[in-house]
Amino acid sequence: MSTTLAGVDVPEGASTPAGPLAARTRGLRKTYGRTVAVDQVDLDVPEGAVLGMLGPNGSGKTTTIRMLLGLVRPTAGEVRLLGHPMPEGAGHALPDVGALVEGPGFHPFLSGRENLLRMAAAEPRLTTSDIRGAVDAALERVGLSAAANRRYRGYSLGMKQRLGLAGALLVPRRMVVLDEPTNGLDPAGTREIRTIIAELHAAGVTVLVSSHLLAEVEATCTHVAVLHAGTVVAQGELAELLESGSPSLLVSTPDTSAAMEALRSKRIPSRLAPEGIRVDLTAATAPEVLAALVRADVPVHEARRARTGLEDLFARLTQQEADESRMDGLSGVVEADGEATP
Repeated sequence: MSTTLAGVDVPEGASTPAGPLAARTRGLRKTYGRTVAVDQVDLDVPEGAVLGMLGPNGSGKTTTIRMLLGLVRPTAGEVRLLGHPMPEGAGHALPDVGALVEGPGFHPFLSGRENLLRMAAAEPRLTTSDIRGAVDAALERVGLSAAANRRYRGYSLGMKQRLGLAGALLVPRRMVVLDEPTNGLDPAGTREIRTIIAELHAAGVTVLVSSHLLAEVEATCTHVAVLHAGTVVAQGELAELLESGSPSLLVSTPDTSAAMEALRSKRIPSRLAPEGIRVDLTAATAPEVLAALVRADVPVHEARRARTGLEDLFARLTQQEADESRMDGLSGVVEADGEATP
């Protein structure tokens, strides 16, 4: 069985995690005057997962994260973080959560080390004797040891992001929330952030990453949630979501022209792709495709099930949601004009 989210058939279980949740929201809504920033968001963050929160600018990602952390009070809905209601349970939940949201904020005339020492002094689980060692370890982990004594105002954007991440990792956490963590980083810095996320995941830490870099999400995340216009349009295990598109077969052959002609004669849709020929399996099965090619004496070097890329999935989800919103708007205009047909 499957569940349809924004027109995409998602395998059963992809949208409803079976295990425990590190965080969840139900009916989450946030308005600023007449502006609706988040509307009826039901988000599940499985314990131990690396969940990538995707969405175009203005989709409600950061507002959702801020409500999840108790930084903003919802207009309506329910938020639970590590089993505690938020924002009421912030004192119990937040010591176990490290977060970097909307870029770090530090004193510009203090050094990176001095800023972290001040932050570490406010950590309830660090004793005075442990503070300096925790700061040194965090600076080393994000690659800032050599620049630790430079003033923060002289840091590049990437260095400021690293310092913010160091602050989130001062003590062991059950959950780490990162809002655009690779913003301003060069490729080497991006790889380092990817390594840190992988280390956290291996240690059983739940990681929530908000990002617009689809390739990074596909490389680092186990789960994904797609937001559009303040609403979750799809969520679940990344692998299952990527398998939820139209089934197709990727065929590698040295004679693409003959292969295309053989499939066309059998009315099997296909198109050229960088890896060979992508064959639509909605009109034929994989054995039927291979039989048609073999009978036409087309050499087949390899045939494998093609997986939807995250970029294609994201584009399809957000575009379909936008199209449905436009249709709803047109319907409302027609009804307001009194010309809607029953």
